[in-house]
Amino acid sequence: MFERLRKIENLEQRQLLKDIVSGVLMNLVDYQDEMNKKLEERVFNEIEDWENKHDIYVTLCLKEDVDPIHDSLFPMIPTDLENNRINMKQLLDSFRRNESVSVLTLFLECDSMQIKQLLALKRHFVGQLLTTEGHYDVKFCLEQNTTYIEEIDKLYPIFQVNGLPWKTVNNPFAYKFFDVVLLDCPPLNEETEIIEFTIDLEEFDDKKRLDMIPLWNIERLEVKNTGFPIPATDKVNYEHTISIRKTGTKHGYLVEADEENIRYVKRSEDELMMVSPLDKSGIWKIVKIANIEKEKIGKLNYELVSNRKIDRFMNKFVNNYAVSVKTKGEIIRLVNSFEAAKAVELVDVEIVETTQLVSFSYPINPFLVNVVGEHSNKKVMLLLFKENEENTFVSNDILSFFVAEVQRHFYEYKCEGTWV
Repeated sequence: MFERLRKIENLEQRQLLKDIVSGVLMNLVDYQDEMNKKLEERVFNEIEDWENKHDIYVTLCLKEDVDPIHDSLFPMIPTDLENNRINMKQLLDSFRRNESVSVLTLFLECDSMQIKQLLALKRHFVGQLLTTEGHYDVKFCLEQNTTYIEEIDKLYPIFQVNGLPWKTVNNPFAYKFFDVVLLDCPPLNEETEIIEFTIDLEEFDDKKRLDMIPLWNIERLEVKNTGFPIPATDKVNYEHTISIRKTGTKHGYLVEADEENIRYVKRSEDELMMVSPLDKSGIWKIVKIANIEKEKIGKLNYELVSNRKIDRFMNKFVNNYAVSVKTKGEIIRLVNSFEAAKAVELVDVEIVETTQLVSFSYPINPFLVNVVGEHSNKKVMLLLFKENEENTFVSNDILSFFVAEVQRHFYEYKCEGTWV
């Protein structure tokens, strides 16, 4: 409009029209824009999105740097903060029974292919025990520590009991912990104390990290009922209510209970209500998934990664109306819906009988195999990725996360991922 005004040669007419446009039409346009935005927000907010309250964030931290009163990041295993001493009696008893003895756990800052190769070779290494009785040369091997992987696996049935869809946990650090297992026992007695244990991992020595603790935004709580159970509408079960005002309404909450004790869970802004056959009040185990405010996290030793999806209307719509769309475009949309997609780009998707390319992905949701069956006799869906950022020791793990998410939606194929 202002462009056309400038072309009017009669200055009086130009001034008159300018006053009309500025005084009436521009205000009308601004008002219409504002109303359109409010209508758009209203439509988007019509779809309730509980999923973003259950996003899981993970990182890695030195034991001495862990903040025990952090608002949103907690050790995956709380006992990791304790100073665990080696019990010599248990160590000697285990050797007498020919059982493996783990003396410590370490983290290897290696990519998944190096770790796969290390596990396949089953190599032996040398080290030294410094005890109250002197130095002893020992041999040891590395065995993958599955403690943190098992903690992730425990979440799957909890999500099922709470009636929430499972979303693969993006934790690249959990698969890089190893137990140092002694292969021979020096001549020790029960009164001997181990002062120090040094190990030589040869070419992997510069990759080892001691006293590392994985953190995530999950905290386990025990909460008592609010009031007494009341009969449910089915006149068979009972409604148990828990207030979440004190622990924070902005966080996500899951009830950790046996399937036979929970019929379903209802959520409101400040309460959890469980319908259960139990007719007495009690203590309920609750999994709190803390809301992450990145500006309040503070300095971290390692990157904070998550399985969070970008806050878009299409993502909310798909979550609420699970219509299976078997197209390449849907696979690309699925990968790009995650915040972690900034590090990689899905270039192409190929369906082949077998692939000659090296697969850089590994299974992340092994517990789903029992649900959908083995991958034998299935065609391969090969996902070709390229990196948008510099390659790091967790790049293959991020790729495996995306492959696992695609696999959840395309059970009829065996999904694998590689770099191009």
